[in-house]
Amino acid sequence: MASLRIPMAEVVIVRECRHGQVRVLYGDIVGVEGDVMVIPANSRLAGREGLDERMQQAAGEDLREACANIAKERRKSNLQPCGVGEAVTTPAFGLPASNLVHVVGPDCRRPTQDNFRRELMRNSYNALFDAVEKLKPRKTLVLPPLGMDVYAYPHREGARMTMEIILPWMDGEKDPGVDMVLIVTHEDNFLNNMKTIYRESEDQFPGVDRTRDYRKGKFQ
Repeated sequence: MASLRIPMAEVVIVRECRHGQVRVLYGDIVGVEGDVMVIPANSRLAGREGLDERMQQAAGEDLREACANIAKERRKSNLQPCGVGEAVTTPAFGLPASNLVHVVGPDCRRPTQDNFRRELMRNSYNALFDAVEKLKPRKTLVLPPLGMDVYAYPHREGARMTMEIILPWMDGEKDPGVDMVLIVTHEDNFLNNMKTIYRESEDQFPGVDRTRDYRKGKFQ
């Protein structure tokens, strides 16, 4: 694997899958470079809270205008700008990527979504995967764990689902065209839960752990 520049983030977990690596990073996603970056959007594409707001601010006003235009066009067909379990793409503007995928995950502050959060979470990731596979370049995918941050998905369950969804995608029969998935979080609680479920279930997940090799400097 070629060296990868990952500023402002610490590599915590490295797993080798059939089609590439999945890494968990602790740090600021805004400074992590990739071909495709994911924004945890709300259904209005408004960027008004949490990580969604901060990423839109970093991207600049051109992104807000692009999102407003998408919302305007979709409302002409009586559609939400981007419903739960859906994704839309835009240029990255001021963020360090070629394209952005805005994905709406379950908002567990709302009982109607919390009750179906597992199904909605899978729908959201499937929408993300479909969107990514239509983009070029897509060798490196940078994303926060969906449903976390202000959307309040339970961290232990969310950490397990993140790995149970992403690892099979990178280890399945079909090559998604992605060489590196960087899951980036700045939340201590989520990261601690991720470390715990990975330690408990590492031998059950697809792929092979390469974390120790990475720490020993065998690759970057």
